[in-house]
Amino acid sequence: MALTVPVIFIFVFAFAVIKKVNVYNCFTEGIHEALKFTVSLLPCLAAIFMMCALFEQSGLADRLCKLLSPVFGFLGIPPELTKLVLIKPFSGSGSLAYLNDIIKQYGADSYVARCACVCFGSSETVFYISAVYFAGVKVKKPALPVICVLAATFISTIVACLICRIM
Repeated sequence: MALTVPVIFIFVFAFAVIKKVNVYNCFTEGIHEALKFTVSLLPCLAAIFMMCALFEQSGLADRLCKLLSPVFGFLGIPPELTKLVLIKPFSGSGSLAYLNDIIKQYGADSYVARCACVCFGSSETVFYISAVYFAGVKVKKPALPVICVLAATFISTIVACLICRIM
């Protein structure tokens, strides 16, 4: 396994030499494009990080959790997971902190902690990934794909909690 990357590198380099491709120029062009992409991505990432901080610091996260906890409970999602479910689409590290708190508070083998772990592992930071992807492909209307992914994430959370309850 340790030889995989060097073997791939040698294979690609040998193939480029056979095809008479200037490897150095291609490499520097690739770096130039990557830097341009990274610079175009910075405003999107800054906006997402600021939205996360504002969501938490404004108290909106706590109010939304209190409002949605009964609804989540009705749908089979433990109310203790409300904040985790709300934060995960925005911030992986923030939701990891909530997951850690849930495990400490309820114990690793509890139903709530199992649900939290499955929900954390089966969902993604939707807005961060969307910012990276849509900045690269320059999509003008990203709302529909984001809504579809958020709906799929919510449905998977309900199913994950159901499976954890059965098992």
